Amino acid sequence: MSTTLTAQSIASSLLDIKAIKLQPNNPFTWASGWNSPIYCDNRLSLSFPEVREFITDKLAEEIKATFSNVEAIAGVATAGIPQGALVAAKLGIPFIYVRSKAKGHGMTNLIEGKVVEGQKVVVIEDLVSTGGSSLKAVEDLRAANIEVLGMAAIFTYGFDVADKNFEEANVELLTLSNYEVLLKEAIEKGYVKAEDLEKLSAWRTSPSTWGK
Repeated sequence: MSTTLTAQSIASSLLDIKAIKLQPNNPFTWASGWNSPIYCDNRLSLSFPEVREFITDKLAEEIKATFSNVEAIAGVATAGIPQGALVAAKLGIPFIYVRSKAKGHGMTNLIEGKVVEGQKVVVIEDLVSTGGSSLKAVEDLRAANIEVLGMAAIFTYGFDVADKNFEEANVELLTLSNYEVLLKEAIEKGYVKAEDLEKLSAWRTSPSTWGK
């Protein structure tokens, strides 16, 4: 787990570049049908060199410290691909990525890049919500006889269901920042009002029923 200072810096940067937007009184609707006071698109960080480099450096540091025997990085399509490639370059190790479904033509690959059985990889995601799509990528890698050491992500909402899913899948998750830190930064920087804190906190406790 990253340091508090790193978590605060990441949250602050994502708010500043509007990669994360908070609208407690005018919620977004996710594809799942959930109402949400937050919208997160960490791909925007790629357009800001200083933010991009800081995220890459911190992910690389976390991975090197926790998974010292890592042999390759695997990105999750699509948002985990560019960030994963940057981290792999920083660490000087191979990069592969996992499609959401097998390619419909040519070699019909599900995993792109050189697949080496037994290779020890760390999976990169930009964002973890319930963990469903992220853990599907882990299953696909394991099915190809690749050893998944763990996963690293820029940000997590910190849902209980995600913690349960990662635990059941036996996947260690590292994240640079999280929703609780984000809320503190958002209030301190004036992005939301202190009186909105209760409403924002309630969403993370029961995201499927919030606002209904």
